Amino acid sequence: MDEWKVKAIQDDYPDDFAWCYGCGRLNEEGHHFRTGWQGEQTITIYTPRPEHTALPGFVYGGLIASLIDCHGTGSAALALHRKNGHEPGDGVEPPRFVTGSLKVDFVKPTPQDVPLKAIGKVEEIHPKKWKVDAEVYAGDTLCARGEVVAVIMPSTFLNRE
Repeated sequence: MDEWKVKAIQDDYPDDFAWCYGCGRLNEEGHHFRTGWQGEQTITIYTPRPEHTALPGFVYGGLIASLIDCHGTGSAALALHRKNGHEPGDGVEPPRFVTGSLKVDFVKPTPQDVPLKAIGKVEEIHPKKWKVDAEVYAGDTLCARGEVVAVIMPSTFLNRE
């Protein structure tokens, strides 16, 4: 899975919006989560680093929550971008979302040193809100489920002149 490449929505975020600790490509200390399409579902693959340990051999739950969070907002951006007739990499700036709510259920302990795969299903629930149901797998093992309500980022978040 280390060879996994996808046209990710985060690659198209303008520099002003590319600083998120979870998915910002410009945040040197961040995770650099990347979310793309896999058929009609969304996918993010990430291999936790040693510092993401909760207990020896297991991943810290906060990383799992962060993965679900950024996967959710990225998935919503993908869905609205597609609804608007665009795909990642086509040169059109995608919409940017923020988290309205985040729910995470931990199903099984998540083993360290295994690539994690977040799979999302996206549903528009309002013109400015999208719901993303996500599942996180380590190999074939379901480790967590989550729900993100993603909201189109208000213009007040950043003054772009």
